This record gives sequence, C-alpha cells and structure tokens, in this order.
Amino acid sequence: MFVHSYMTPDPLTASPDTNFPQAMNLIRKHKIRCLPILDEDRLVGIVVHADLLSNQPSPVANLSLSETYSFLETIRMRQIMSRPVVTVEGDCPLEEAARIMVENTISSLPVMDGDRLVGIITETDVFKTLVELLGGELAGFRLTLRLAERIGGLADVTGRVAGLGGNILALTTSRLLDENYRVVTIKETGANREALIESLRETDAEVVDVRESTRYQPRRFG
Repeated sequence: MFVHSYMTPDPLTASPDTNFPQAMNLIRKHKIRCLPILDEDRLVGIVVHADLLSNQPSPVANLSLSETYSFLETIRMRQIMSRPVVTVEGDCPLEEAARIMVENTISSLPVMDGDRLVGIITETDVFKTLVELLGGELAGFRLTLRLAERIGGLADVTGRVAGLGGNILALTTSRLLDENYRVVTIKETGANREALIESLRETDAEVVDVRESTRYQPRRFG
C-alpha cells in the first residue's frame, strides 16, 4: 500500500498572491481543507482551512460587511501560508505517511515527483484505507481475539477459519496494548459461527468479541 494509490492526483492549488476570498471560495466550492501554494510550479507553502478561519477579523472589531470584505481582500496567501512544507513521494508506504502526519500534527501531505507536485494525501484518505483494511463496507462475521505472541499462532487461527469453510475478508493484528499478545480482528463469511467459536477456543486464542457486521449508526447530540 503506497501513497500513489490513495492520493488525490493534480490537487487544486493557489499562488502566493491569491487573496483570502479567492482561497476561501476554492475551499468551500470544492469541499477541500487545504491548498498547496505554488509559485511558478514550485511548491512554496500550504494553507489549510484553519489558517483562513484564524485570519478572519474578530467579531469584536465592529467592521461593516464591506469593510470586512475589503480587509480580507488585502490578505494574500504568502502572508498566512505555512512553510517549509512537509511532503512525501508517491512510493512512500501509506503507514509511513500516516506516521509523518501524526508526528508533525498535520492533516495532509503534498505528494511530489522530484520537485513537481503530483498529488495530495489527507487524513481522510488514511481513514478510508482503515475502513477498507478492516472490511468496514463488507457484510460478514467479525471476531476479535487476544492471541499470545508465538510462532504459528495466527496461522493456527486462520487455518481453523478455512477448515470450516470460512473466507477471510479482512484481517488485522496489533500489539498496541501488550507486546506479549496480539489483538487480532477477523472478518469472515461462510463458516458456521458456533462451530468456529468452539474451534477457536481449542487454541490459545481468547475470544474477546463476536458480532455480525452491520453498519453502526452514530448517535447525534445538540
């Protein structure tokens, strides 16, 4: 999984002389949250939606609508853009791009081919990939297991799923909580649920959660 497979190619850009209303219009019209800033095809900065919001006049300034607009027209992207810009190449592994965003507290990465901007990857793209990895859009039977860290442990589990006619749609493992154990999430279809759970209990895997995969409905407040 590499950045070039998940990035948005040829992203919208602005120039250092683009003014505030022009940039805000681009972001709102195209429903994006960041604008790479190019100066004669050279990447020189980046502006995100939060940068624009933070540079609007305060409500306590008591400016009229026309005065506010006139003021915003004077703000150029060169004044508010962030630089230097953290970037990656298209062959960067997706997990490394995610790590770079986390470590730098940024929500997007321009993607470069040499000195040429060819795309952009955002945290939303990473979230979409997580949904794909976990089989979030697929119907199936979802199991969460706690598995001791040992050679052959995961193979034993997947072999039992296959042995009961199950087709694994998605599988992820993590040692985030305890380096001696893996949390294994499997989404499968085709195996008998009761038989599979019983078979897994014959291994050293602890069955933590079992559920039919359905679309989770969020609750809304306010």
